[in-house]
Amino acid sequence: MSKRSTIRRGSLGRGLAVSVAGLRAGGAFALGSALDRLRGGDGENSELMRREARRFTAELGRLKGSYVKIGQMLALFGEHFLPAPLTEALHDLDSQTQPLPWDEVEPAVKHSLGKRYGDLQIDTQPLAAASLAQVHRAHCRKSGRDLVLKVQYPDLASVIDSDFDAVVRMLIVARWIKAGRELDEWLEDMRQQLHNEIDYRRELAMTREAAQRLSSSDAGGPYYVPVVAEEYSSDSVLAMEYVHGHRVTQAEVANLSQARRNALGEAMLELFFRELYDWGVLQTDANFGNYLIRSEAGQDQLVLLDFGSTIACDEAFRRHFGNAIAAGQVGDRELLLESLVGLGCLKPDAAEFARDSFCDFCELLLEPLRHPEHLPEEFLNKTGRYRWGASRLMQRVSKQAAGSAATRHFATPSRDFALIVRKLTGVFTFITVLGAEFNGHEIVHRHIDDWIGAKRCA
Repeated sequence: MSKRSTIRRGSLGRGLAVSVAGLRAGGAFALGSALDRLRGGDGENSELMRREARRFTAELGRLKGSYVKIGQMLALFGEHFLPAPLTEALHDLDSQTQPLPWDEVEPAVKHSLGKRYGDLQIDTQPLAAASLAQVHRAHCRKSGRDLVLKVQYPDLASVIDSDFDAVVRMLIVARWIKAGRELDEWLEDMRQQLHNEIDYRRELAMTREAAQRLSSSDAGGPYYVPVVAEEYSSDSVLAMEYVHGHRVTQAEVANLSQARRNALGEAMLELFFRELYDWGVLQTDANFGNYLIRSEAGQDQLVLLDFGSTIACDEAFRRHFGNAIAAGQVGDRELLLESLVGLGCLKPDAAEFARDSFCDFCELLLEPLRHPEHLPEEFLNKTGRYRWGASRLMQRVSKQAAGSAATRHFATPSRDFALIVRKLTGVFTFITVLGAEFNGHEIVHRHIDDWIGAKRCA
């Protein structure tokens, strides 16, 4: 049974708690930085700073709700503008997603659905919980359908802006970030993403559109989008059909044959490129909880569950991203550098060291997409296929990124770039957990041949 919620009501009290924690940690950062520099360090890794960063993170966890979500977002993207001890500590929030007791959630659900609430027999034990919502199974007495309800936490919409502002004020007052146009744009993008994730009308529309795109293309076979139940949805409740399946981390998936796991991995990578290049609409959160694997009519399918974090990519961005991948395919570093500047993550006047290190990072990240002749032999099986699990790609990428991100020549990347890299690494991790063995070269070339054939790639 879940513990009773300790979410603090009132934006003043919530903001004050964060500000006090931030000021204390900010003072520790100033002192810790000075001491660390005296010892010859870089000023950002003293034990005092790490301890206070953990205390501040714990305060966000105690406040729960949107504060946890804001902290999780900062953990994902904060590496671009926050001190390393803080981003490391914020990752502790990833596991702090305990559900609320049903008696705290039920009044809001009743109010939101009105008379329709009586049609549903709802299981009070949640199937899953996140920082902004929890999921319950329900049975519709009228139709006999089994549904799942994504239920937004009570009062969330009314405090999300004030909570976000409180965290930003704390970061500035504590001198963990410096106000500026570039950072302001980043923070506003994060705020908009938060609003998107609690806009269930938008998510319902995105879910329906994704189903239509897949059903009207030859890609529909290995994918399935649950049917939304609009009559039982509202501003704070999203209802859709219940689909039985397994998470990629479950034993039932690990026990599938190698051929079936390969096919699922290929479908996951194919979906990424279809979203980016064919449709220009990308679901950016590859969290394992957003997918199920089921077998329907003898075919394994990826069930796509969550479209709250969906963005539309403009043509210029897609062109630069396509050029970057194409450049990696043909070894054109000049085009890769031009693309990275166009994507906003490398300064035009970057030093040669920065240019080379960022190119090395990108080429490593795109390793699974290389021509089979250029794949590292130690990661291939007997038939020459890339062994995603054995490659340790994400560990190698993380190690290289840790050494590269410190240079002042790297610009804070655009939100779209950060979100797409987040999605791509999530896709690669998903395929790695599947233990799939296949080469991505043919899949990527089905979508970027137009870029490969461009003048700069000739």
